[in-house]
Amino acid sequence: MVNIYDDIRKGERGAWISIAAYLLLSSFKLASGYWFASSALLADGFNNVTDIVASLAVLIGLRISRKPPDSDHAYGHFRAETVAALIASFIMATVGIQVLVDAVRSLFAGKETQPDLWAAGIAVVCAVCMYGVYLYNRRLARQINNQALMAAAKDNLSDALVSIGAAVGIVGAQFGLPWLDMVAAIAVGLLICKTAWDIFRDSTYRLTDGFDQAELKDLRSAISRTPGVEGIKDVKARVHGNHVLVDVVIEVDPHLSIIEGHRISDEIEDRLTDMHNIMNVHVHVEPKDLDVLEPGRHGAVKK
Repeated sequence: MVNIYDDIRKGERGAWISIAAYLLLSSFKLASGYWFASSALLADGFNNVTDIVASLAVLIGLRISRKPPDSDHAYGHFRAETVAALIASFIMATVGIQVLVDAVRSLFAGKETQPDLWAAGIAVVCAVCMYGVYLYNRRLARQINNQALMAAAKDNLSDALVSIGAAVGIVGAQFGLPWLDMVAAIAVGLLICKTAWDIFRDSTYRLTDGFDQAELKDLRSAISRTPGVEGIKDVKARVHGNHVLVDVVIEVDPHLSIIEGHRISDEIEDRLTDMHNIMNVHVHVEPKDLDVLEPGRHGAVKK
């Protein structure tokens, strides 16, 4: 458990770097967007503002998730980061819709302005900076196996691509297509909403104990290969923050001693933890063919 909390602390470092980068780049883009009359660069700047909120939510969630288990949270506070991400998705969706409304209103109002070409150069420089942040957070996320930080890294990459798209729109406006800059702003707004929807969908899926069926099959396969396991009656798993909790009911030889049953349970826990980085495994052991041994307890005798 100590290693888990140490890894969360390392993840906070990546969140702080994202926040610092977004603060600098959003300020630079917004100021440049107004100065050079670029709707695409302004939209990109507002996109980075939402990313500040999202990164803050991740940071707060990581801070809360570092709190140790207590009487009210026996499994710890790891779901705090999922709740924070859910809140961030609502904020991002609000800003994304506002960017879309403003861009569409300007487009149909005929307020077409040709942005300065300098705006495109600024967008490219910001894209390169954000790509560097993406590479750092991706490496750190893989090192500590943190899904929240990996999601933040993917958001960094999408922001770099958004800046490239803004640059394309600005350059296109230089060739007699001033409306192309606003179209790029609309594309940025759609991307903000898409990112918000992805975060919302993933957060609600985790909070309602959704779990990938393919991964559940892998867990069942690993358990079935454990020596001494003669059957699996049930396997359940749920995500708790960035960690997985597993409940399994296995069948063993009814003549095994309690010590042997305990050894099999320990081996299952070790195997799953080593292979799948699972935080907690609860194993319930039952004797195989119990109905044959005790026909009066569980109904009719099996034929």
